[in-house]
Amino acid sequence: MRVNSFVFMGIMLVGTRLLPAQVVASAEIADLGLRTLQERSFIDLKAVGQNITGYQFSYPFYLSRKLDIDEKIQKRTDQHSIRFEHYNGATVIAISGNYYGAYASDRFNEEQRARQTFQDVVVPILKAVVPTFEGSTAVEGYAVEVSHHVISKTMGMPIERPENLMMYFPQAAAKKLVTAQNNLALQGALIDADVLLNAKQLSIWLTDEDGTPSKTPPSAPPAAAVVTSPPSMAAGTAAPDSPAHATNVPVAVSEPKPAPAPTGPIAPPVVVRDSSPEALAALQSSVQGTSNHMLKDLQPEAHFVPYAPPAFIAFRHQVYLELSMTTVLSESADASRYKLAALAFDEQISPLIRRVLTYFPGDQNFDGVSFSTTVRFRTKAGAAPAKTLSVAFFFPL
Repeated sequence: MRVNSFVFMGIMLVGTRLLPAQVVASAEIADLGLRTLQERSFIDLKAVGQNITGYQFSYPFYLSRKLDIDEKIQKRTDQHSIRFEHYNGATVIAISGNYYGAYASDRFNEEQRARQTFQDVVVPILKAVVPTFEGSTAVEGYAVEVSHHVISKTMGMPIERPENLMMYFPQAAAKKLVTAQNNLALQGALIDADVLLNAKQLSIWLTDEDGTPSKTPPSAPPAAAVVTSPPSMAAGTAAPDSPAHATNVPVAVSEPKPAPAPTGPIAPPVVVRDSSPEALAALQSSVQGTSNHMLKDLQPEAHFVPYAPPAFIAFRHQVYLELSMTTVLSESADASRYKLAALAFDEQISPLIRRVLTYFPGDQNFDGVSFSTTVRFRTKAGAAPAKTLSVAFFFPL
């Protein structure tokens, strides 16, 4: 292993691999029982968040507890969203976010809009979370709330407005959904679900003619669709019935040109490791002794989070050892998040890199190390606690 190249590569990635945390901190949950569940399930919830953010949605999707906000604002807004909540007396995992696909109101009625967002957003989210928690007796269901956009015309001018879809699936219905192979099976799961569109009860009906999440779209979108240019179509969305990327200014659609043939040397293929829960558990067991020794030695400087021990996570089809820690800065919380992330790296992460490497010499059966830290700020006694910032630095081996 070449330490110098490792450190250099890590520093180069600091600007491009700052990932917002997806899991709500347990300290933010007032209910004691829910807070305990949040803390105990922290690692599993974090893995769920990584799976959701790694999914290629048809249009931009951001985890967020604040709905109905502009995409530019969303990029700068807290994206902690995954948490335990109560819904009608049941303990559920709640996930919310903003989806920046927009439906033309003259082509999509309420039920069609809800159906499309269900297939394009809610189904992938449930497939990311249910397999992890379907055996948990503490989890009784799943509540997913998504804000999408609707484009209508007023006096000939296009007006864009948000619309919120909330879906609750009891545990049994959620299990049916993630194993469904066709629309009939999906409909069986929907029968037991609660569906609310802008707080109004709604029924979603799937037929044999509706596209399923695995359907392949046609090669080009219809000329009459209102979309941004170029259109972004993903597998799982039929082009004639797809929403546009949320925008207030519709533009003309042009036929996309073929991509030019690649030139220059071909990059070596990326090794895709087995990132199944079983494979990660086996890998965790193989390094547990070394991991425990590292925790004991580096705790004074690293400030590892007690309830989140080192764990392997899947990231972009590769496997990383995630180290969760806390960074305390004297800098004002009003500083930009980029400056705070850079300070966290300089003051805490950078000195730890070489020391962590000494515990994993030679070739390893994983691809890198992720330093995931929660940045906190020193405050005067009696002062209200400042907001925290979560940032992750990914260093490939």
